[in-house]
Amino acid sequence: MTEKTIHEGRNVKRIREILGIKQDALALELGLSQQAVSALEQKEKIDDKILADVAKFLKVPVDAIKGFNEEAVFNIVGNTYHDQAASVHYSFNPIDKIIVLYDQLLKEKDEKIALLEQILSKK
Repeated sequence: MTEKTIHEGRNVKRIREILGIKQDALALELGLSQQAVSALEQKEKIDDKILADVAKFLKVPVDAIKGFNEEAVFNIVGNTYHDQAASVHYSFNPIDKIIVLYDQLLKEKDEKIALLEQILSKK
């Protein structure tokens, strides 16, 4: 089995993209231009000090950048992400409300009939 070489720049780029952070924001934090960040993301090996600064900004450990495995991330996401829209269960059931309303109407009707019967029996 061949061992993959770690491309730190590509790893920084993928983590940055996953987090939704633009090159401009990273550049501003590092005091670099956007072009310099682009060049940084092309490097196979990044200086440890810069890598530490990048990791701090991205809020990930340096080891996460060095050991980032894109295939593993997609496997984890693919195996753990489930579309929750299919499993949403609403506790509001309009049929239940309709049944309660009909029960209330029947009760009021019975009370009205009883009242009318009382009035008729007095006459």
